[in-house]
This record gives sequence, structure tokens and C-alpha cells, in this order.
Amino acid sequence: MTTEMRESKPATDKASTKGPIVIRRGSRAHTMMLGVGAVVAVLIILWGSQLAPFNQGQLTRVAIFAIAIAGLNVATGYVGLLSVGHSAFFGLGAYTTGVLVVKYEWDPLMTIPAALVLCLIVGLLVGLPALRIRGLYLAMVTLAFGVAFPEIIAHFDDLTGGAEGMTIRRQQLRPPDWSGFTLGERGQWLYWLCVVVLIIVMWAVHNLVRGRYGMAMIAVRENEIAASASGIDIAVMKTTAFGVSGAITGVGGSLFAMYIGSLFAEGSFTLLAGITLLIGLVIGGEATRSGPLLGALAVVFVPYYTAELGQGQVAAVLFAVVLILVIFVAPAGIVGGITKAVRKVVVVTPGIPRKPEGVTKT
Repeated sequence: MTTEMRESKPATDKASTKGPIVIRRGSRAHTMMLGVGAVVAVLIILWGSQLAPFNQGQLTRVAIFAIAIAGLNVATGYVGLLSVGHSAFFGLGAYTTGVLVVKYEWDPLMTIPAALVLCLIVGLLVGLPALRIRGLYLAMVTLAFGVAFPEIIAHFDDLTGGAEGMTIRRQQLRPPDWSGFTLGERGQWLYWLCVVVLIIVMWAVHNLVRGRYGMAMIAVRENEIAASASGIDIAVMKTTAFGVSGAITGVGGSLFAMYIGSLFAEGSFTLLAGITLLIGLVIGGEATRSGPLLGALAVVFVPYYTAELGQGQVAAVLFAVVLILVIFVAPAGIVGGITKAVRKVVVVTPGIPRKPEGVTKT
């Protein structure tokens, strides 16, 4: 071995063992990363507020579907309760707003908490079968719930308009006076309302899953027997998760009623809508914080752009091909694929626990 080879070998080994940059949570570098991300998010939101009405309406739909998918993510992503009938919660929230505004002249904003509470109660009831069944059998129960919803709406035609649907008059959806928006600026008002609600939902879900309750949810998903042996009440965990999931999705449905203004159960809240929410969750990434947002972008914009390439069945086939490609390239969803790529460059590790005050080293 020559002298040049001896000298070059250590340099090569050093380069090959060079790993990603490690950043601890709570450090200055981590705070700067979060700050940059927040600034980018604010700039994107402000950019969206300046778009033309049609393009801004698309972003409003993205925010609405992101809220609905975030609700589905709580039950399916974090707890593992497969639900294909979440379109019923989405429709229930929408019809709660529609009925309260049209029949009882409620302020549209006041219907959001009502939709949340009603969908929470129904979610708890629908989640009861999850105490004894799981997997495909639970999916069949939620499937039946989703299929039955349009029929239930048609049965109460005096209240919901039945098969003819329900229309919320434009005047009834006037922005509140304190918002500063006029009736002609209703699109702007809905955009900001949906963005604010989405931020609140993402913050709430983030705090929910990062604490003890979130750890218990993941434990139930991974192994129910081990979770039960650890002292986790499986029954309470499953039913409450389904209730919270339905409540969040119902909030998305309430906002959808304000956005679309015309409710038709056979058109907007069929089983296909539930499958769309599930597709958005899978594409974005299950059990991730930002997965619902990226999944909503996919289910809103992919059909729009594929429809420009072909009409009817051609557009549906193109949509399916795009979805298959996304899942093939990123099996863990878009967020999972991005996270895997980023971890090759930067890895964020837990911060060093602080020493409690008054404790001295012995």
C-alpha cells in the first residue's frame, strides 16, 4: 500500500460515517426552525387571502376537508379504528347547521358548537360496537352508518328537506358585523373562518396526541392486550376516541354547509364522501399532525387538474393512477415520505430534561 493510499483512507472513512445534523428540541436551532415554519405558514395564509374568489374558494375547501380528515385521523390513524362511514358525521354537522339556520334562524357561527356536541354524542354511540369488534367488522358497522345516513335524512323531510335537499339563503350566511366583512365579501370571511378553525383543530389534536392520552391511543392501536395490561381502559379509550373523531369531522361539515349553502344528502354525503376522507388520510399520512392538510390538498386539487386532462371516466382513471403513484412512492403517506427524506439531513431528538429547582447534585 502506497503512502497516498494510507493517507486517503482515513479521510474516506470519515466522510462515509458523516451522519445527519442532530438538533435537540427546545434548543435555539429548533426554535429557529419552528419560527421559520410559522413565518412560512403565515405568508401562505396571507397569500391565499389575496387570491381570486374561485382559487380562494378552493383553499377554503382544503381547510374544510383538512378538518374533517383530522377528525378521522383521531380514530383511524391514532387508535386504529377503521371507519369508512365518516361521511355521516360530515353530513350530520352540515345538516345541524342547515336546520338551525333555516328552521330556527340561528347565527351560523353559533351552530358550530351545536354540531360539535351532537356529533360527539352520535360518535360515542357509533363507537360502542368497537368495544367488541375491530378491523373489517368495525369497518362494516361504520359502512352501514354511512350508507344509512342519506336515507335517514330523506325520512325526516319536514326538517331536512328530504330528497329535495335544503338551501340556506345567502342573506342568512351574512358575515357578522364585528368581522368587518360585508355580504359581498362572504368568500373572504369563510376563508378566514375556516383557516382559524383549522389552526384551532390542529393545535387541539397536537396537544391531544402528544400527552398521556395520545400515548394511550397509540398503545391501543399497536397492541390492545399489552395496553390493557398497562392499565389503559380500552373501552373508554375507543369510545371517547370515536366521539372526538366524530365531533371534529362534524365541525368540518358545519363549515361545509356555510361554504356550499345547498345541502343534498345523496350528492355530498354519500359513502363516496367517506371514502374520499379515507383516501385523503392515507395519502397525507396516518397518525401525523400535518397529514390531514396534505391529504386535503390532494383530494381537492388532484381531481381538479385531472378533470382538465379528461372528462368523465377518463378523469376518474387519471385520478386513480395519480393516487396509486403517490401511495407507491410514499407508502407511509406524503408526510411519511418527506419525514424520511428530511431525516437523512436533519434529525430532531428529545431535549435534555431540566433539573428541578432546589435539587442539588450529591
